[in-house]
Amino acid sequence: MKMITGMRRCCKLYLLFTLFKKYLFEQWVKEDHTIGVNLENRLNKSLRNPDALLQYIHGHLSSDGQYYVMLDEVQMVSEFEDVLNSFLSISNVDVFVTGSNAKFLSKDVITEFRGRGDEIHVRPLTFKEVADFRGDYSQELIREYMLYGGLPQVILEKDVNKKINYLEQQMEHTYLRDIKERYGVRQDSDLAELVNIMASCVGGLTNPPKIADTFKSVKQSSISVDTIRLYLEYMEDAFVLERATRYDIKGRKYIDSPFKYYFEDLGLRNARLGFRQIEPTHMMENMLYNELRTVGMKVDVGQVFTEVKNVEGTRKRKTLEVDFVCNRGYERVYIQSAYAMETEEKRDQELASLRKLRDGFRRIVIVNGFQPTYMNDEGVYIVNLMDFLREPERFMEGGT
Repeated sequence: MKMITGMRRCCKLYLLFTLFKKYLFEQWVKEDHTIGVNLENRLNKSLRNPDALLQYIHGHLSSDGQYYVMLDEVQMVSEFEDVLNSFLSISNVDVFVTGSNAKFLSKDVITEFRGRGDEIHVRPLTFKEVADFRGDYSQELIREYMLYGGLPQVILEKDVNKKINYLEQQMEHTYLRDIKERYGVRQDSDLAELVNIMASCVGGLTNPPKIADTFKSVKQSSISVDTIRLYLEYMEDAFVLERATRYDIKGRKYIDSPFKYYFEDLGLRNARLGFRQIEPTHMMENMLYNELRTVGMKVDVGQVFTEVKNVEGTRKRKTLEVDFVCNRGYERVYIQSAYAMETEEKRDQELASLRKLRDGFRRIVIVNGFQPTYMNDEGVYIVNLMDFLREPERFMEGGT
């Protein structure tokens, strides 16, 4: 079972019905051995009945060769888990499914077929994909990408007003509506306000109790901590947000709270705030997080502890943050996101935590601007943002 997951409007349908079918035909798979059903199409409404769908597909199967079944919007079929299970015992059938709302994208489906299926997670386009498409590797494109994100329809649209309108409409009428419908959310205003709060504090440490305090003091709302925790889980299940957990590097243990949250698409985040809170440092951090996840890295927020002397001469414990602790198998890379390092003070601030790490893994500071990539005297790579966006794998795998 191949389950194509990801946030809406990432072109999962195009991946399945266009690119993958083209690949199959290039491998000399006969057209009548590919069975595709778009269940969102009203012409196929009768096939939303699970028994009718099973009969339709079985009517196109024989013992002759391998068959490829592709179902789009499979969540529109009642009891679709049972339908998919029915194909697991048929040796000459390969099944690919996708869906475009939270009911399917929820982790429930992946859990249902754990050990018997593969997840193919589709994300918005990366900067490199956009730059290659445009033939443009420029600082201006970096700014545009951090502003409008990487949803394919946004990249294709040239009119700025239409980009903005598309993003605003998708956030309100697609992603949030999916969450409300799946989970029966009745407090629309609280959910909407929570999205606004998360958009405002992107890249900042937070947790449900802290957010509840914000609701109480600023919004005069008595929303509970448990409700906030549920709403955050709903947004994660719909792939609108991703959570990064804190990790004590020297203690080699995870710290439960607080967390950092990042938006899978920056355009949706900015649209939610009316493009008013555009902080380059936070936008760059969110963009780098997404790039690292796209190349397959598990990304945590790192911290190391050190002792410093205060003015009274006594020693005090201080926490230093590492923006990203990136792991993939045996690989590990420590990364700091620095929009600018124009002063010695700023340079020391960005390098402070990395100086405490001497475990042999690569240490990187990614800096925006035109500064060339080099290794400093302390063995830390100072990497130009554009160089990293061009070839992120090169820096993850130990290239220079």
